[in-house]
Amino acid sequence: MSPSPFKPAWWLRNRHAQTLWPTLGRRRIRLHLRRERLRLPDGDFLDLDWTRGNAGPGTPLVVVFHGLMGSIESPYARGILRQIQRCGWRGVFIHFRSCSGEPNRKDRFYHSGDTGDMAFVVESIKQREPDAQVAAIGYSLGGNALLKWLGETGSENALAAAVAVSVPFDLQSVADTIHRGFSRTYEKHLIDKLSASVRAKIRSGSHVMPVTENELRTLKTFWEFDEAITAPLHQFKDARDYYVTCSARQFLPDIRRPSLILHALDDPFMTPNVLPESHELSESTQMEVSERGGHVGFVHGAFPWSAKYWLEDRIPQYLGAFLNTAPNDTRSQQMPPASKRCKGG
Repeated sequence: MSPSPFKPAWWLRNRHAQTLWPTLGRRRIRLHLRRERLRLPDGDFLDLDWTRGNAGPGTPLVVVFHGLMGSIESPYARGILRQIQRCGWRGVFIHFRSCSGEPNRKDRFYHSGDTGDMAFVVESIKQREPDAQVAAIGYSLGGNALLKWLGETGSENALAAAVAVSVPFDLQSVADTIHRGFSRTYEKHLIDKLSASVRAKIRSGSHVMPVTENELRTLKTFWEFDEAITAPLHQFKDARDYYVTCSARQFLPDIRRPSLILHALDDPFMTPNVLPESHELSESTQMEVSERGGHVGFVHGAFPWSAKYWLEDRIPQYLGAFLNTAPNDTRSQQMPPASKRCKGG
């Protein structure tokens, strides 16, 4: 565990400003993407968005997992995919069930500890391209699930390296913290989006939900939502069982793949006490902690009109130590190492 070199923009030193700026102040990044629908063993599906470019088969591939109610429209998603392309790699953004703009087919959704779909995606990619190196990035909820999966599988997974950002290591503590002060704004926003997904399923008449539409309106906190919906839909006893079972912190000692965790002490979704101590990290894990940065923020730069997004520098820099350009890529003889050519913006 080490201090992060990140220094926040002087005009964004508040944790809420850091968290909200990428959503409210960043221009939408245009990307040329190809969508694939991946069929799941239980009959459901996941939608995957692939970057397009000159990188051919065998070129390193970076898989991106989003946070709660995230999608390809999340600013961090488009930002990191652009950087992945600049590094000469391929990127694929994974939408969890129901997050791609179309409701999933099963009653269940996804949750913070849902590693089954994650494993299926990575295994499917490796079956198609056994010679390609694969790395993964997880943000927030996606980071929690990624670290949990890495701990569950140890060295029995196909990843060359992984990065997790703004991870809610202790779900119970996060559910308590996000219900206090201004952070309740984030809770309301997320609960409203979650409820909209549940409401759509109720109104479709083709799903069996554990609540009625009237009961859904009464759910205002994560504790209430997870007790009434997440737990019964995903076979947990209750919200507490879900939180205890799925929190990533307990899985950290068993991680065996090179992994980087990036976190800010002022994350408004959680308090610093959720962070693991050094002895809880495996020898394969590096954790960098900054004083500021908010939740998936980490914005720097001299002025608002020239804001820079530090995660898009640091993540490729780390992965570049483990990913090589494809042997059959003619550009590999002309391009510098990834750590030198992957520039943020």
